[in-house]
Amino acid sequence: MDKFFGITKSGSSIRTEIVAGVTTFFTMSYIIFVNPAILSATGMNWGGVFVATIIASTIGTLVMGLIANVPFGVAPGMGLNAFFAFTVCIGLGFKWQEALAMVFICGIVEVIITVTKLRKAIIMCIPKSLKYAIGGAIGLFIAYIGIKNAGFLNFLYDVSITPETFTFMSGDVMVAPGYKMSGAGIVPTLSYFQSSGSLLALIGLVIIIVLMMLKVKGALLIGIVAATIIGIPMGVTQVPTKFFDLSALSGIKEVSFAFFGDVGFASLSSAMSALQVFFLAGARLLPSS
Repeated sequence: MDKFFGITKSGSSIRTEIVAGVTTFFTMSYIIFVNPAILSATGMNWGGVFVATIIASTIGTLVMGLIANVPFGVAPGMGLNAFFAFTVCIGLGFKWQEALAMVFICGIVEVIITVTKLRKAIIMCIPKSLKYAIGGAIGLFIAYIGIKNAGFLNFLYDVSITPETFTFMSGDVMVAPGYKMSGAGIVPTLSYFQSSGSLLALIGLVIIIVLMMLKVKGALLIGIVAATIIGIPMGVTQVPTKFFDLSALSGIKEVSFAFFGDVGFASLSSAMSALQVFFLAGARLLPSS
């Protein structure tokens, strides 16, 4: 293994790489649940997207490690899945099969520009400040999702958008309806940390920060494991009743190659104009570049 990957030659060790790999897995594994949660809003089968996300991430990571020989974990991008669901499908009104057909077309284009080295030329034309901005924006988006799901933010939500009543939200949970507020809309506020979920997230965050300040190796991994164990008596961590459940595998049939049906490529040409193809392809290819 050392000879194949050149671990010692690169100044690392097998132990370091194993700890880094396990840490990367735990910090990336959120996408396994978040990706189907986002894409299922378009009507896609949750279990099918769940399995597809695992398969795609596994294949991509294995290719990066065994062929490219770089320690990179590969998984579906958070920004692009939100763009797929909320802009293309919900916003522009395309069916998810048609959106998958567009993704397939963009994938072919990406392979072509990579093989012809056109991708490198495109990347070199993008200003460095814009590259940093794209990476920073995606990082902020992921951080926002983590902060929101951890319950660090509450939302004052006016359902009717009138100066009458609004609902006090903690994450996605209704806390107290019936408050009054003028010119409402949605107003984010910091959490009061009254729920066990937000308290556990705060405890885990503090553990990770302290360990990183002490320069403990594997601080992220230790913090994740510690928070998981602490969450059991707090009632947040749900201990599974069974360790193997293959029920999600049946959903893969509904989403795999679904764009080759009557709804997909067949209906795509009549559903969109050439201008939309150009816009969506550009929006899809720029972040990946």
